[in-house]
Amino acid sequence: MKLVKTAMGPGTPLTAILDAASEIILGKEHQLQLAIACLLAKGHLLIEDVPGVGKTTLAHLLGRLLGLQYSRIQYTSDLLPADVVGVSIFDRRSDSFRFHPGPIFAQLVLADEINRATPKTQSALLEAMEERQVTVEGETRPVPEPFFVVATQNPIHQIGTFPLPESQLDRFLMRIHLGYPAAEQERDLLAGEDRRRMLERQRPILSVAELLALQQRVEDVTATRPIIEYCHEILLFTRRSEQFTHGLSPRAGLGLLKGAKAWAVLDNRDYVIPEDIQAVLGPCVTHRLAGNELTETTGQDEICNLILESVPVP
Repeated sequence: MKLVKTAMGPGTPLTAILDAASEIILGKEHQLQLAIACLLAKGHLLIEDVPGVGKTTLAHLLGRLLGLQYSRIQYTSDLLPADVVGVSIFDRRSDSFRFHPGPIFAQLVLADEINRATPKTQSALLEAMEERQVTVEGETRPVPEPFFVVATQNPIHQIGTFPLPESQLDRFLMRIHLGYPAAEQERDLLAGEDRRRMLERQRPILSVAELLALQQRVEDVTATRPIIEYCHEILLFTRRSEQFTHGLSPRAGLGLLKGAKAWAVLDNRDYVIPEDIQAVLGPCVTHRLAGNELTETTGQDEICNLILESVPVP
């Protein structure tokens, strides 16, 4: 599948963010654009890859460049849901229980190696990701705004991993893969400065107010009737095709459209074109087709090519 790149104008905050991120995450401009688009669309990001390719570094970097309150949850097999959402502890001084919020109450939450925890602990994120709130012991508390979950995941064949349930996968707007850097970029990485030191020097480029304004701009992007029909035809194809056991849900269609609108904003447009949908199709839908026979034997690009070749462009 051919990558569709944006044409962000020089001097814009989004361009500055991409330039700063590209100095640390080398040779991954397209993946960085997808990560930014995911945040602008108020979605959550799943980064799946082998250890050591920059997944955690990318999450740290987004938090610093966007000036977001940041927390990290290291997922392990003995992690409990209360370790994520928080717990009420009896306070003798006030003779009452006091709630101690967990790391989920941050603007950017890194769920590191999420598939090393049990499904019970993984599910502690569901309510916060979908409804922007957490219910503990019958009391509902909102999470901060904006709220963005970046989860990293190791390949499922590695020792000590648990597959993410379909309900959990469906809460991620996008799934991306970083992959190994190209030879030239990897040599630059080996010869360059330590990435942790570079991260410490990064300063916020966007304020929270500016980020919220950009997210509102995404919501105001226009999707014409032909674009809506194009998106719908993609959903229908996955449901009718014998290649897929389960087709895409309406939520997947809404996510695809949100991702396309964010891609349009990156391209400095207030309307969606078919190329926007094509650019985010793989990251937005292939993880939602997990469990199908086709997805077990082919990669993201092959699945996208099948869909795009089968659904005509309006």
